Amino acid sequence: LKNGRAKAVRFATLAALCEVLKCQPGDLLRWEAEDAAAGE
Repeated sequence: LKNGRAKAVRFATLAALCEVLKCQPGDLLRWEAEDAAAGE
């Protein structure tokens, strides 16, 4: 996650992060269209 190369995150990992940080998944994740990601 830190280096931006992750293709997927397990729900258990996301839930654990949210519990510790007291936040919602949307606070941690951002959706980008595939077209935007493919242009890198």
